[in-house]
Amino acid sequence: MEIATLSAHPMDELKNRLRIILNVIPPGSNIYYIDYPVYSNGGDLLIMKGTEAFFRENGIRVRARYSAFDFPDGLSVPKDHILVLQGGGNFGDLYPVHQKLRERVVAGYPKNRVVILPQTIHYKDVREFDRTADILNRHKDVHLFVRDTLSLEMAKDKFKRCGVYLSPDMAHQLWPIRGGGEPARELLRFMRTDIEKTAGQDGLALEGAGDDLDWSTLYSRTEHRSIRAIGKVMRISKGKLPVGKFWIRYSDRLVSKAVERFAQYRTVQTSRLHGHILSCLMDKPNVLYDNAYGKNGRYYRCWTQSIASAKLAAEPTNLQSGGMA
Repeated sequence: MEIATLSAHPMDELKNRLRIILNVIPPGSNIYYIDYPVYSNGGDLLIMKGTEAFFRENGIRVRARYSAFDFPDGLSVPKDHILVLQGGGNFGDLYPVHQKLRERVVAGYPKNRVVILPQTIHYKDVREFDRTADILNRHKDVHLFVRDTLSLEMAKDKFKRCGVYLSPDMAHQLWPIRGGGEPARELLRFMRTDIEKTAGQDGLALEGAGDDLDWSTLYSRTEHRSIRAIGKVMRISKGKLPVGKFWIRYSDRLVSKAVERFAQYRTVQTSRLHGHILSCLMDKPNVLYDNAYGKNGRYYRCWTQSIASAKLAAEPTNLQSGGMA
């Protein structure tokens, strides 16, 4: 008699691959979690929720949390505490606020281990890349996780004194996410409207009639105003008010709203990497379109191409030229 064996879902494997991070942030470590998002990009919020879930599951003790708004000057950090920086797609020169904070932490704490959670690297200007490398290579204990093989090659070439590792996105820690009930609508088109939008995205031949959204339109005007107000208070208080605890609860609501909205649709077309990842976390059929510098396609080919419900659209011919990544 043959006994059927159940094979693991590819998303189980991706979640398990995050355990590589425990090699540099051992279970039970004391950490400061820095640069968590206080803005309306739901993808970065998913990364944050996955990161916090990873910490809880592995007994990693978060002794303090700081965003880009409230990281104070002259912060005293015990030497045995690890400084852990948020992952995402903002390592490079497209998002200077976050890159400058990252470099400030590396330069300012030479005696603490610094861990940068999974990132995609993209620089338009090689001189900026070299400047970052000079800062990171002065530190003796920096560890950088990256989300695709090109970022890995670039990091190993530039960051000679850093530990560099390949890892999936932190949002995979949230697998599985169960959406409530049967979808009532057919198609959600969740397409970028920001600086990573491709020049020809509006002309893409998207199939079927559907609803069009991005993070900016998923959240209401009231929610956007609330997010900006929270960030303003953080900037003014510099960590002296417990705004962060309120933000954690409020961001739970924002992530839940994204999950509930995606759950309404049978299929998703998206040029947002976390539109794709959220669909995969919900095991929802989805088609991924690339962003302006190829981040999405690289991620798909590295991690999610074995997921039966996910497809990568045909390669665009109009990616931005001149970028390094």
